[in-house]
Amino acid sequence: MRALVSGGSSGIGASACMRIAEAALARGVQPRIAVCGHAPNDTQKEVVRSIEAMGGVAISLCGDLGKDEVPSQLVATAVAEFGGLDALVANAGIASPGKICDLTLADWDDMFSVNLRGAWLLAKASYPHLRESGGAACFTSSMSGQIPHAGSGAYSPTKAALTMLAQTLALEWAPEGIRVNVVSPGMTHTPMSEKIYADPQLKKAREAIIPLGRIGQPIDIANVIEFLVSPLSGYVTGQDICVDGGFSKSILNHIPGRPGSKS
Repeated sequence: MRALVSGGSSGIGASACMRIAEAALARGVQPRIAVCGHAPNDTQKEVVRSIEAMGGVAISLCGDLGKDEVPSQLVATAVAEFGGLDALVANAGIASPGKICDLTLADWDDMFSVNLRGAWLLAKASYPHLRESGGAACFTSSMSGQIPHAGSGAYSPTKAALTMLAQTLALEWAPEGIRVNVVSPGMTHTPMSEKIYADPQLKKAREAIIPLGRIGQPIDIANVIEFLVSPLSGYVTGQDICVDGGFSKSILNHIPGRPGSKS
């Protein structure tokens, strides 16, 4: 299993790197994982060491996905190292809360350049290699890309566009045997959301409105990512799986009063 994971240096991406490696080994396949991050950090190094300790191969790659040349460079380096590519996990993303009309042009462009254009360029560079291997791609979108989230700035628009990008690619690439799917995390405790869940009252309030009664962890999302790029999902493409503990389907539960019926 030769995989490139963007945003692989922490949070959901780091868990995805580990989970893909574990699952490959369980199938008797050596994992070769390109752990990509914005800049070198200790967590990225630890992910690489952990994969190597399992018996896999891992390399650290770094670069700003908002820069035009970086996505293709990351893919080229991974392919040169591994001799091809079986899976792309386009997971990297940034968030900058704010009201839409308060954003500057730079704010808007920065968000789209990383969350959407960077993912598109990764996919474009990976395409010939995934075609050769009959591989798969998984894009990390968000519950906020399915449901509008006021105050999230350009985040919701970028994630909605990312989902449509992935699903369009799924249709275009299907005749060549490449599968493309989306995972949309709900409320998840990651380094990006650390400040929110450091507040016990806020965490408890959020848990109270999630049907499964807890905040998601990176491994919850990573398990789905691994499934979507593995042989187990060989007949699954073009899907957007929301991993949110049931929250997004619970909206009617929040209407005051209970539904009644008359016979």
